[in-house]
Amino acid sequence: MSSNLPETSARREPENLAILLREPFDLMTRLLYQRLAQRGHGRFRIAHGAVFQYLDDSGTRIGVLADRAGISKQAMAELVAHLDRIGYVKRGPDPSDKRASLITATEKGAEVFAVARELMAEIEDHASSVLGKGRYAEMRSSLGELVSVLEGFSASPSSVQGKSGPISSA
Repeated sequence: MSSNLPETSARREPENLAILLREPFDLMTRLLYQRLAQRGHGRFRIAHGAVFQYLDDSGTRIGVLADRAGISKQAMAELVAHLDRIGYVKRGPDPSDKRASLITATEKGAEVFAVARELMAEIEDHASSVLGKGRYAEMRSSLGELVSVLEGFSASPSSVQGKSGPISSA
């Protein structure tokens, strides 16, 4: 599988956690979109993940999706409109606010989630068999703990300036 990632020294010799986490995520994402195409979802694109990865089961407002994805409401509205046109999401009334609408996955959209769950289970089984069940379980546990650590981290200048100096960008 070819990578669309830039060839940089940071990539050849990862100097920070963000790069180490990005690489497997990027590979899993590309595998997912290959699998989706094989299963008849060739029009589903990586950009559409900005909608699907932040969509609540009960539906989500466009503004909330945009905030979660870190993009403008206008950009999210365009993604949602496109996904609506090709049948992956639909707009419905928001029972808590008659002026707003909720975006939900259609049956076709639910297939995307099913393919993703299936592929991730295959990837996890493969990684567990290659790394060993103990190492794999420890890695999962550590990543879960990392989420808690990062949720408690403040990006104030005093916390960013650590013992080894300021954080460098990748």
